[in-house]
Amino acid sequence: MTIGSKARAALASHWPEYLMEAAELGLFMVSACLFVALFEYPGSVLHQAIADPIVRRILIGISMGLTAIAIVYSPMGQRSGAHFNPAVTVTFYRLGKIAGWDAVFYIIAQFIGAVMGVWVSVVILGMTIVADPNVNYVVTVPGNSGTGLAFTAEISMSFIMMSTILHVSNRRDLNRYTALFAGLLVATFIAVEAPLSGMSMNPARTFGSALPANLWTSLWIYFLAPPIGMFAAAETYLRLCSKTPIFCCKLHHENDARCIFHCTYHDNNPSVMSK
Repeated sequence: MTIGSKARAALASHWPEYLMEAAELGLFMVSACLFVALFEYPGSVLHQAIADPIVRRILIGISMGLTAIAIVYSPMGQRSGAHFNPAVTVTFYRLGKIAGWDAVFYIIAQFIGAVMGVWVSVVILGMTIVADPNVNYVVTVPGNSGTGLAFTAEISMSFIMMSTILHVSNRRDLNRYTALFAGLLVATFIAVEAPLSGMSMNPARTFGSALPANLWTSLWIYFLAPPIGMFAAAETYLRLCSKTPIFCCKLHHENDARCIFHCTYHDNNPSVMSK
């Protein structure tokens, strides 16, 4: 098959999963805009009621962690694998768990979904709220500590996130709880790390905010750091857990949804670590 025919075949067979990936990140961005507006827009009742910015940031973190968990456990997330992050997708491509064209279309869908999610938020909330400096399209930019610390923080968070996903999702007794671990990390990172880098870990998420905001400050951090951190986590996992097979690139696989990946989750493999 030619390159073009392979791409068309992948698109014809797996387009529902591609649309799901776009929708998942779109919903995540809508949730981000909504909760940041609720807690940070000066005209919001919640903003006025909660004076402490640290408490507001913790509540935003909890809200976004719960959003991530809900997306992974949703019918869409169970079927597509709930990557909604190009860094996650390219890392699983490196691990041989997703075909090349599926990875390409996943990444395209994720970028489109991120942008559409912010624009839908503008329609729902209004430009006045989303463009307000306290909300500012939920952009991710380095904090006052500078780009070096932001870059290091993004690599570190991405490393921790992918390490957790790999260790949890490749245990049959824990796979169904992968979303809970990931959601807890999202909530913690937003509460603790957001002042340093805005807490992205996701090139498409950053792009989705940067485009409508026309704010491209240190975009290289958010395009380079997440893949670097996640690739490092994958290489570390391969070396430390070389005898533990990598089942699949679905974050939650204990379900009957279609799987389009190079998957061995349901294989009867006695060598798989079960506890």
